[in-house]
Amino acid sequence: MRFVVYGAGAVGGTLAGLLADAGYEVRLVARGAHLAAIRREGLRVLSPAGARTHRLPATDTPGALDWRPGDAVLLCVKSTQTNDAVRALAACASPETPVVCVQNAVANEATALRRFAGVYGVCVMFPSTHLTPGTVAADCAPVPGILDIGRYPHGTDRTAEAIAEAFRAATFHSEPRPDVMRWKYRKLLTNLTNAVEAVCGRIPPGSDVVARLRDEGEAVLRAAGIAFASEAEDRERRGDILQRRPVEGQSRGGSSSWQSLARGTGSVETDYLNGEIVLLGRLHGVPTPVNAHAQRTANAYARAGARPGTLSLPEFLAGIPRG
Repeated sequence: MRFVVYGAGAVGGTLAGLLADAGYEVRLVARGAHLAAIRREGLRVLSPAGARTHRLPATDTPGALDWRPGDAVLLCVKSTQTNDAVRALAACASPETPVVCVQNAVANEATALRRFAGVYGVCVMFPSTHLTPGTVAADCAPVPGILDIGRYPHGTDRTAEAIAEAFRAATFHSEPRPDVMRWKYRKLLTNLTNAVEAVCGRIPPGSDVVARLRDEGEAVLRAAGIAFASEAEDRERRGDILQRRPVEGQSRGGSSSWQSLARGTGSVETDYLNGEIVLLGRLHGVPTPVNAHAQRTANAYARAGARPGTLSLPEFLAGIPRG
């Protein structure tokens, strides 16, 4: 199995390097300065164990790849980029090509399923950082992450088992799960704090904003009839697997949303995190004022090119509409 990693940022780039270390053939689809650096100097992957540079073929468009039977796409772009990525893939890859959504949020799989028959979801628990063009980092060791996989909308098959085996060979914990979306909805609830942490920095202990965000999220999912794994299940799955270790010369700034603001990308994926809860709330008549405020605030910061962590939490909370 050859892997086409579409989106070679924090998650995709680090995953690509670890798969290459495990002996798998990997191709990259990247863009901009990151692509230029990878072509010029290779993909540099830092970890608590040290640094490795990988000379992996990279392109800015999947149409430039020599597609083969047996290729699998690991879709690692942000959710805001999924529609464009899937459209580009559909123009050159067989509709039978497995597309594996190694992404946060829960809308990516349905987007891919419109054009590809075999779509897989991955519940991503993988602390990683896009540091500079050409350089990414895994923040945990000896296990870099947990990547459980299942077929979308449900079930498992030989492809899911083969990809889980590849992830394990690359030192991840990975299990095929027929109910992977139930786990991805729990991860969505966990990610609802990303927008607040991006604009306010680390949330201080004792703040109730985490509970308010997640209480809204759980109420919406129940109203919509969507199953999600419990906090207890999530704690049991994580256990003590993910051990953060220092990466020489680097420090992890925050979540993927924090990193997007820090790099000045102009967008964050809050529309597919808090925005997913807001959408479902509007469809099912459940108020979501805290998530809606988080969505608006993070988007405003991204549009303005504002630095992360520059809004105080009291200022954020004061902006939530009362009603």
